Amino acid sequence: MLATFTRGTLLAALALSLSSTSILAQDWQSELPAFRVGLLGGENEADRLRKNECMVEQLEEVLGIPVELYPASDYAGVMQGMLAGQLDFGVLGASAYAGIYLQDANAVEPVFTSLEADGSDGYFALMYARSDSGIESLEDMEGHSLAFADPNSASGYLIPKAELEMAGIDIESYFSSTGFGGGHEQATVAVLNGQYDAGVTWSSGVGDPAKGYSRGNLTSMVQKGLLDMADLNIIWKSNLIPNGPWVIRQAVPQEVKDIVADWMENLPETDRECYIEISQGDGQGFKRVGHEFYENIVAMRRAELEGSR
Repeated sequence: MLATFTRGTLLAALALSLSSTSILAQDWQSELPAFRVGLLGGENEADRLRKNECMVEQLEEVLGIPVELYPASDYAGVMQGMLAGQLDFGVLGASAYAGIYLQDANAVEPVFTSLEADGSDGYFALMYARSDSGIESLEDMEGHSLAFADPNSASGYLIPKAELEMAGIDIESYFSSTGFGGGHEQATVAVLNGQYDAGVTWSSGVGDPAKGYSRGNLTSMVQKGLLDMADLNIIWKSNLIPNGPWVIRQAVPQEVKDIVADWMENLPETDRECYIEISQGDGQGFKRVGHEFYENIVAMRRAELEGSR
């Protein structure tokens, strides 16, 4: 007869399986009295905290120490927290990781990236405009305003800017104006409210377009009732961007790294709903990655920084 496992029994089994690596847990627990998780900006704080409640509960169970969430107003807040050693764990966009690496290569290390519903390990930047605007293509955007999401976002700034420039578009002269919306969700709301003519955001690019695809900012906004995809036209799509990494502070004790990695690797099976919440949509789980997965993004970020000097 096949055994039936609840989330609780699976978590208990996971904690038991990790006990051999944490017999001396009291040693690292004195080093790390709390496990601090940074939450990127991009949607409102209440939603970010709600979606990550399951992470707090489950990591506290397997680590045996308090887990604290720190929602930042923008990407830079999490980046600075990681660089200052004030945060231990979190998910970053590819460009935000590159920004940390270029300031301190020893601050954090990538652990996992997310796999999309089709098994791919990348996503897309999408440019969107209101469906009643008459803007149906990138060519129609000439002389109109564009909202980037965040200066440290790959899909919300770095990649669209780089790809448009490679296509021969001068950002300053092609658009009537550009600005930052303060995050992916905020920028989308600004376009819907007519503050900008178009914006850019991140999306898996797979799944049902009417649902905002399978994962990403548009997916989250549709699920929360903030967006009807019929109100937007997708007018441009980037090349594939490597999904951002879940990173952990390099100085965190190895026992903690092992426990957190095992928890994440098993999460799609132990608690599918929690996995979907913290991943901002559905997919095929997590894939282990290292720094080499992001070397091209680091090179792009370095070139962007050098070009702005």
